[in-house]
Amino acid sequence: MRIAMWSGPRNLSTALMYSFAARPDCAATDEPFYAAYLHATGIDHPMRDAVIASQPTDPAAVAACCTGPNPDGRSHWYQKHMTMHMVPAFDRSFLRQLTNAFLIRHPARVIASYAKKREAPTLQDIGFVQQAQLYDQVADLTGTAPPVISAEAIRANPRAALTRLCAALGLPFHEAMLHWPAGPKPQDGVWAPHWYNAVHRSTGFEEPEGPLPDLPPDYQRLSDQALPYYDRLAALAL
Repeated sequence: MRIAMWSGPRNLSTALMYSFAARPDCAATDEPFYAAYLHATGIDHPMRDAVIASQPTDPAAVAACCTGPNPDGRSHWYQKHMTMHMVPAFDRSFLRQLTNAFLIRHPARVIASYAKKREAPTLQDIGFVQQAQLYDQVADLTGTAPPVISAEAIRANPRAALTRLCAALGLPFHEAMLHWPAGPKPQDGVWAPHWYNAVHRSTGFEEPEGPLPDLPPDYQRLSDQALPYYDRLAALAL
């Protein structure tokens, strides 16, 4: 099975990648379209040149890799994808060959976390619009509504939430998914030193989410813009 998990940034996405990578039957890949996205859009991101140098920039080549053989002969392959990396010009027909799922997190939490790493995010930067569009496209391409899981549910009760997610994907839950060693991981992208400081200190999903953060007015307006897209998928969450 090739599992494509689609989220925006700061969605607990790296921790969930570590969770699946802790399974002995599962390989993991970190944001394979990142360089293609930066190359196609010209957008400025931290470590932009290093990211582009570390991955193919041809989206067709990336898609071919994502639908190719599983790494290391593993039975399953977890692919962590960012929704905003799917530039409209990229051919998305490869999605038919993947088992797609969607990870969501409340936009106020996303924005508060993202702004610590990259200032003045826009609606396009945080991926909520693209996530709703991708959800519809995956459902149309595959004829099946893909599963949706929330970061809040995972952190509130990791075992229960991951059991539901695995069942929706057609996998048995594995106890190893609850813990991983602290520190960098072999599957980390080259951008990890900028983005992954907190998750590198983690050994599991730690504690439940706290109350929603208070945001400055500009960021609150951004959260309000993203909220309808989040709410739509939250209503479908496992």
